[in-house]
Amino acid sequence: MQKRMLGRSGLEVSAMGLGCMGLSHAYGPAVDTKTGIALIREAVERGITFFDTAEAYGPFINETLVGAALAPVRKDVVIATKFGFDIDLETGARSGGVNSRPEHIRAVAEASLKRLKIDMIDLLYQHRVDPQVPIEDVAGTVRELIAEGKVKHFGLSEAGAQTIRRAHMVQPVAALQNEYSLWYRAPEQEILATVEELGIGFVAFSPLGAGFLTGAMDTSTRFASTDFRSMVPRFAPEALETNMQLVTLIREIAASKAATPAQVALAWVLAQRPWIVPIPGTTKVARLAENIAATEVTLTADDLKTIENAVAAINTIGDRLPPAAMKMTGL
Repeated sequence: MQKRMLGRSGLEVSAMGLGCMGLSHAYGPAVDTKTGIALIREAVERGITFFDTAEAYGPFINETLVGAALAPVRKDVVIATKFGFDIDLETGARSGGVNSRPEHIRAVAEASLKRLKIDMIDLLYQHRVDPQVPIEDVAGTVRELIAEGKVKHFGLSEAGAQTIRRAHMVQPVAALQNEYSLWYRAPEQEILATVEELGIGFVAFSPLGAGFLTGAMDTSTRFASTDFRSMVPRFAPEALETNMQLVTLIREIAASKAATPAQVALAWVLAQRPWIVPIPGTTKVARLAENIAATEVTLTADDLKTIENAVAAINTIGDRLPPAAMKMTGL
């Protein structure tokens, strides 16, 4: 497995990470503990060293799963988790809002350390920007946690350019985690230039468009009510028909490269900058192997130009998140 440095932070990780959310959250029922642990350990065996979780996934159960799976190899991996939603740390009850008050950040960090069975969180992200708490206070709190040896690096998620700059002045931001894929390219407008200027790494979540870019869906695909995609506008039946044009294009490119659509989609993300690390998630070992193999797919300058020109001619439709979730991003 190739390695990548997340900006100028000194944080080195595998070129492909593993997003662990889907093992416990958002895509229907959680996998059983044995299956989840086996998949995470298979990822380690195949060279992945970067694992992404959050207190909100479950809530709590994903961190517990990740902690149990990685305990035997703790010194060889990088574990990222997040704070920022308003979740009762005793009951797991959600208010539906955000909470980055300093005392809450501290409580969440302590709880995450226990669930993950670790002494230090390698990368602690603010999951969503809290408009009620100055980002300087958030960064300052994480700076204190770093000084105390409880956190190693500070990250932001779904944050805009000015928020990133303000936070970075208080405590250097190691990584920004935002959605980025052939299906969602908004970070190219301002965010990528900002993080490059500041020496911040970029972690791309949903690099496969929540499974859409794998080519496994078609216009008849429908989602269970327990699957968050059932509420997402871009997955609505009328949107799928239009958006399928993008998948058709990726299939054609994949055929020419003797690769799968998922591998082309991931290789495209990897080709954008040397400090971008995608974190696709999966519950299946076969998909894990397929995703990892994307690091061996080479897209030439001509390939990238062909993709760029073809994608420019396609208009996809539908927001990437439900309306309420869109309002909670800092973008």
